[in-house]
Amino acid sequence: MIDLRSDTVTKPTPAMRRAMAEAEVGDDVYGEDPTINRLQERAAEIFEKEAAIFVPTGSMGNQIAVKLHTRPGSEVVIEERGHIYNYEMAAMSAVSGTLARPVRSVDGTGILNWGEIEAAIHVGSAYYVAPTALVALENSHNLAGGRVYTSARMEEICERAHALKLPVHLDGARIFNASAALGEPVAALARSADSVMFCLSKGLGAPVGSMLLGSRAFIDEARVWRKILGGGMRQAGVLAAAGLIALEESPKLLHEDHANARRLAEGLAEVNGIKIDPERVVTNIVLFDVSETGIAADEICLRLKERNVLASGFGSSIRMVTHYDVSGADIETTLREMQKAVGSRQ
Repeated sequence: MIDLRSDTVTKPTPAMRRAMAEAEVGDDVYGEDPTINRLQERAAEIFEKEAAIFVPTGSMGNQIAVKLHTRPGSEVVIEERGHIYNYEMAAMSAVSGTLARPVRSVDGTGILNWGEIEAAIHVGSAYYVAPTALVALENSHNLAGGRVYTSARMEEICERAHALKLPVHLDGARIFNASAALGEPVAALARSADSVMFCLSKGLGAPVGSMLLGSRAFIDEARVWRKILGGGMRQAGVLAAAGLIALEESPKLLHEDHANARRLAEGLAEVNGIKIDPERVVTNIVLFDVSETGIAADEICLRLKERNVLASGFGSSIRMVTHYDVSGADIETTLREMQKAVGSRQ
């Protein structure tokens, strides 16, 4: 089965499995797991932040950040397709008592500019208008097809937000993909943000876990909320061991995933009824419109599954995500099977 549903489906590498089996562990709730401590220290070093904390999931990391940056009755400005808004089960309202203020990017890329953000901000407004408490950005942007914020765009947005005394949180679930695409270090992409979350369990290939980074005081408070949300995992060094391998080794391979994604996009562009611009595929996410095939996206996904290819439908579009368990040969097979899947109505 060629699984292109997400880069979350990666299997641990042999090196990760060995590291997990041999991991030195302790009780992380007491701060005594040496492997988790090494992972946190290394992540903070790479991102040039004061501190980091290991969390079970990216959603938990994002929601802890929202909680710490906001107060009940406030709003979070976010691009309308952002993961925090669409795919974290309204947790910002359930956990933090805050609402999203979704913003559409005028150019359709999903990458916001300051003017678009500024128009949605309420600072010093009438008392009956919900005040803006946070700006949340996503890099790379999942449902925008893996598009990226440059460090220059990040710095401009953060500088202007900070001038209004607004913090910025970066959902960097796939920030290493953004880094590979731009040729800029992750530290440069995250430097201006007050907090950043990134996933070890997506393109980096670890089986479990994400990291939340920020100031030392922020992370000290994040540790409290991680426990409140059920994220105290005790001897979790067995997971952090795989995370260390992912953090050190996997970023070197991401350019291969990007090359496979571009080849996939180029091939899909040649299939009748599929609309995609390969030039807009810059990381490992390939999002394409199938409405002109006359076949529903979910139906195409079912046909592909019968041909041992897995993909995800989103309305009239399909998303395919490359990762290190998908080879160049798998891409060619996928293109052949896609042609068959849309070639005739069944």
